[in-house]
Amino acid sequence: MESSASSLWSGVNSGIVLSLLAVVWTMLWQGIQGLQLQNLFSRHSRRLSRRLAATLDPYLTVTIAEYDGGRMRPSDAYKEAQAYLQRATRGAGGGVRHLKAEPDRDPDRLVLSMDDNEEVADEFRGATVWWLAYTSAPRDDGGPGYFWGRASRAERRFYRLAFLERDRDLVLAEYLPHVRRQGRAVMVMNRQRKLFTNISGGGGWDSDGFWSGSSWSHVVFEHPKTFATLAMDPAKKKEIMDDLDAFRGAKDYYARVGKAWKRGYLLYGPPGTGKSTMIAAMANHLDYDVYDIELTSVRTNTDLRRLFIETTSKSIIVIEDIDCSLDLTGKRKKKKKKAEDGDGANKDGEKKDGAAAAAAAAKAEEKSTSKVTLSGVLNFIDGLWSACGGERIIVFTTNHVEKLDPALIRRGRMDKHIEMSYCCFESFRFLAKVYLDVEAHRLFDDVAALLREVEMTPADVAENLTPKGPGEDADTCLAALVEALQKAKEKAMAKKAKEEAALAKKKAKRKAKEEAAKEAGGKAKEEAKEAGEKAAEEAAGEADDDDDDEEEEEEEDE
Repeated sequence: MESSASSLWSGVNSGIVLSLLAVVWTMLWQGIQGLQLQNLFSRHSRRLSRRLAATLDPYLTVTIAEYDGGRMRPSDAYKEAQAYLQRATRGAGGGVRHLKAEPDRDPDRLVLSMDDNEEVADEFRGATVWWLAYTSAPRDDGGPGYFWGRASRAERRFYRLAFLERDRDLVLAEYLPHVRRQGRAVMVMNRQRKLFTNISGGGGWDSDGFWSGSSWSHVVFEHPKTFATLAMDPAKKKEIMDDLDAFRGAKDYYARVGKAWKRGYLLYGPPGTGKSTMIAAMANHLDYDVYDIELTSVRTNTDLRRLFIETTSKSIIVIEDIDCSLDLTGKRKKKKKKAEDGDGANKDGEKKDGAAAAAAAAKAEEKSTSKVTLSGVLNFIDGLWSACGGERIIVFTTNHVEKLDPALIRRGRMDKHIEMSYCCFESFRFLAKVYLDVEAHRLFDDVAALLREVEMTPADVAENLTPKGPGEDADTCLAALVEALQKAKEKAMAKKAKEEAALAKKKAKRKAKEEAAKEAGGKAKEEAKEAGEKAAEEAAGEADDDDDDEEEEEEEDE
């Protein structure tokens, strides 16, 4: 009995001990999980792996991606490394067997670079490094990004630099900055100015044979117009050139005053006065690229912002005929007018017509492919995103500056307004020197007199001064210009006479109408006067009759 009791008691004690051990182990395990010992062991294992790898493989690598982290803009470092490697690629000792060729500024030469999966060696202060070009498949991130969705679906290109660990400080501190400096120098030497357009619809094959998500397509900019051949008043031309030179060298000034390094120019005037050629002359003077935005092909404000982000520094961004590109100029007035029309309709009880007009306007707006708004264009010019990059010029052209919204062309957005007017005598003399190599001629006085009376664009003057056959010279061209000016004068006089006749006819009609109204008013006044006199006579007659009746009654009473 005692033995069975002792065995039972010992079993109970064993269960209690096991329970206590289980509770303690649970508490210890929870504490160990709180300390995340598995992460500690993992870190130590990775360190040991790296040390073992460093013992077996003494090479370090640096990877330069074509796009920066957010893929919103191409990487400058990638372009500089690509330009730098052109020198190593051309060398016979580089070991590159597959090359890519691009057109050079010299039409007889080619710019060579190494193809994918090619490796080239380079030496720097006794250290040897190796460059590898490779591509990777596009990421599948589940959907397009906000700005860079199309770019993320394109193949991604990289340069990988490999070097010995003992050269780490030399490569990182001195070699890589050397690569960037030399790459920029090569880019400047091989640079070809480009004319970009956004009508490609987004995406296309780039010069390296890869699909690019950029919204811009380009050709080489080869416009020959310069300020030296631009017909304009010399003082005005010098003012514009000085303004451009001041902007180009004002990086520190813009940083000091806290403004984005950009400037807006508004070119306005009749057709044929040289607004487009002025842009070409500005680009050639500054050696800038030109981005020509076709605003009607931009679908949303976001797309317009993306276009701006993808532009580079040292560029001119152009929107020509902005008053015709989109209905941006009169929306505020139209809204105001629509509200007034709506109020009038309500007052007149024509609610059905107002609703029908509003529905028609909404339907027309839905049919429009572009949803760019005036607010989007204003933010494009000087919003927060306009500070991305620097050294940009924004140019608007228009034939009707009075149609533009004042908010669009105020100072700070369009900083300098340049009127491109009709040809003056100074511009004519310049054109005669350029086209005919003539500085004085007997017909100059006739041309000067006619230009004071006739408005003719520089394009028309230049066309008349252009020799069109082997027998034409300065005499025939100037005579043709004088004849064209005389015809334009006669046409202008006939138009003026017609307008004056129409105005006189209108005035005569208005005068006749006023006289008829005056005569009718006078006749009505006389009739009213006669009617009043007649009424007065009748009233007097009735009064006399009443007096006679009263007298007769008195006599009868007597």
